[in-house]
Amino acid sequence: MVFRLSTGRPVRAVLFDLDGTLVDSAPDLCGTLNDMRYDRGLQPWPEFELREHCGSGARGMLGTGLQIQPADAAYELLRDEFLSRYEQRMLRLTQLFAAVPPLIEALQTRRLPWGIVTNKAMRFARPVSEALALLPGAATLVAGDSTPHTKPHPAPLLEAARQLGVEASQCIYVGDDLRDIVAGRAAGMQTLAAHWGYVGGSGVAVTAWGADAVLSEPATLLQWLDMP
Repeated sequence: MVFRLSTGRPVRAVLFDLDGTLVDSAPDLCGTLNDMRYDRGLQPWPEFELREHCGSGARGMLGTGLQIQPADAAYELLRDEFLSRYEQRMLRLTQLFAAVPPLIEALQTRRLPWGIVTNKAMRFARPVSEALALLPGAATLVAGDSTPHTKPHPAPLLEAARQLGVEASQCIYVGDDLRDIVAGRAAGMQTLAAHWGYVGGSGVAVTAWGADAVLSEPATLLQWLDMP
């Protein structure tokens, strides 16, 4: 089924980022970082200060909470520790944003295919998506290791469009990170910024990302698509 925007541009699929867009994974990402801090005799870092960095995964958590960067000698070892710990607790507190299930139901009722494109590795993305009942409803799941490149490269989004059998120009991509918008634009997709997510991590105001629109809440997507 083909929907049309107010501009007349056809839409045949909607693609979503995962963390910070469909799923609030901040409690478990922040919890993993604080588990590491506890074992090192450090006080826990407040979640409200860490949330905006969750879109960057291990890199964001370690950079903020342990002041270590990818160029540092100890980074790889700490990253592997973080990922191993996260894998053990990634479903403890993670949940869908409250307004996401009605949005997904509305898309499925209208038979508009939707999918997930995330930088999260498949070993994390699939279990989270399955546990939160996003699968098998999602028509595609492209993870951070599904293509040779991750966002902001357009390759993952182009792969999702290929799997769906639609032109990239007929897809919308919704994400809460500047990299999502850069990737979507590079792929030739309409892009929507999810303001309810972890939008502060890039240090650039969401209104300056170059998205086609900034959505205040998930339901706004239906209005943007002119779906009653």
